[in-house]
Amino acid sequence: METKKVLTIAGSDSGGGAGIQADLKTVTALGGFGMSVITALTAQNTLGVHGIHEVPVDFIGKQFDAVATDIGIDAAKTGMLSSSEIMTVVAEKLRQYGVKKLVVDPVMVAKGGAMLIRQDAKKTLIEELLPLAFVITPNVPEAEELAGIKITTVEDMEKAAYIIHRMGAENVFLKGGHMAGDALDILYDGRDFHRFVSERIDTKNTHGTGCTTSAAIATGVAQGMVVYEAVKRAKEYITTAIKGAFRIGGGHGPTNHMAYVLRECERYGCIKELKSAVRILENEKCGNIIPEIQSNLAYALPYALEADDVAAVPGRIIRVGENAETLHDPEFGASSHVAGIVLTVMRYDETFRSAMDIRFSEDIVRICGELGYDVDSFSRSDEPGEIKRKEGSSLEWGTNSVLSRRHTIPDAIFDRGEVGKEPVVRILGQTPAQVVDKVLNISRKLREASEN
Repeated sequence: METKKVLTIAGSDSGGGAGIQADLKTVTALGGFGMSVITALTAQNTLGVHGIHEVPVDFIGKQFDAVATDIGIDAAKTGMLSSSEIMTVVAEKLRQYGVKKLVVDPVMVAKGGAMLIRQDAKKTLIEELLPLAFVITPNVPEAEELAGIKITTVEDMEKAAYIIHRMGAENVFLKGGHMAGDALDILYDGRDFHRFVSERIDTKNTHGTGCTTSAAIATGVAQGMVVYEAVKRAKEYITTAIKGAFRIGGGHGPTNHMAYVLRECERYGCIKELKSAVRILENEKCGNIIPEIQSNLAYALPYALEADDVAAVPGRIIRVGENAETLHDPEFGASSHVAGIVLTVMRYDETFRSAMDIRFSEDIVRICGELGYDVDSFSRSDEPGEIKRKEGSSLEWGTNSVLSRRHTIPDAIFDRGEVGKEPVVRILGQTPAQVVDKVLNISRKLREASEN
C-alpha cells in the first residue's frame, strides 16, 4: 500500500511533546510519512515556553516549495502560526499547490487562558486559513474566540461548531477537554452532529494533545478515511497516548505517541498468554470453583480503553463434573462482564490487566485468608438504583466502590449477592498466569477441605 505523505506546518517544541515533534511522531505511528515546514523555534519544556524565534517568512515559503515540488502532499495540518504574515504565506502556498485535505489546529489560547496570537493574526486566520480547512480542531476557548459566544454546555458546543462551519470550514471538530465530566468532543460535518465520549483521565501529562489529535486526523484523511472515521481513530489514539503518558519533567509532561502502536503489537501475545493460562485450568480438577453463572478469565491489552481491548473465553468457562472446560479459544471482545472488572481495575493500576470470576462461599473467603491473600468486599444492598437497572454495571460499580477507598489492588473482591444475583468472588492479577495460580490454590485447598 502506498505510504501517504502528511505535512505539518507548525512550530518546533524543544521539549519534544508538542509542535512538529508531536506531529511527526503521530504521523509515523499511524503509518504515514511525515514532513515539516517549521514556522518558529521555541525554547520550552514541561514547565512552559521560555522563548520563541520566528522563522523568516520567505524561508517558510522555501520549505513549502521544497516539499511540494518533489515529495508531494496528501494532507497537511497547521499548528503554531504566530503572525499574520506567516499565516498569509502559508495560505498562499496551500492554494498554490492545491492542498485540499487541510487540518487547521487554531493554536490561539494557552492552557492558562492567555492569547497566543495577536488580533491581526486572528483576523487573518479567520479570513485566510479557515476557509481552506477541510477540518478545523478548536478547543473550547478557541471555539469561543472564533464563534464569538460563551460555551458552557454541549448545546453551546454544537452552536459554536455550526457558526464556525458557516465561516468556511468544511468540518468542525470541537474538543471539549475544558468542559466538566467525561471527555466529550463534537464533530459537525455540515449536516450532522457526532459526539465522541471517553473517560476523563486524571493526569497533568497532557502536553501536546491538540497537536497530536490534529496530526492523527490529518493522517487519517490522507489515508482515505472519511472524516468521521479519521476523527474516531484520532480520539482513540490520543486517549491511549494520554493513558500511557510519560512522567517527564516538573510540569505538564508529554503523552506517549507510541502507546497506540505498542498496544496493537501486544494482541498476539495477549491471546497466547491467556490461552496458556486456560489450558492450565483445564488440566486440573478445578470445577469446584466454577459458579452457577459459569466463569471467565480475561486479559486486557496495555492501555485498554473498551471491552474489545480485553480478551476472554467465548461462551465462558463451564463446569463439567470436576473439571473446568471451554468450547472456544480466547478472543477479544468475548466478555463484557469480566472485561468491565478489568477495565475498572486498570483505572487504578494499569499493571493489573487480568481477572477471573469464581464461585462464592464462606469457605472460599476463609481459604483466601489462610493463603495470605488480600481480600475485600462490597454489598449489593448499597448499589444505587440506576446501577441495578443497567445491565452489566453492577460488577464495575462494586469493583470501583472497593478500589476507591484503597491504596492497593487486592487479590480478591467478593460480594454475597442478593435476590436474583449470584454471589461471586473476583480474583485479580497482573497476568492470567498470576490469576490462575491464585484460583488453583483456592481450588486445591477447597478440595482438601472436602476430602477431610
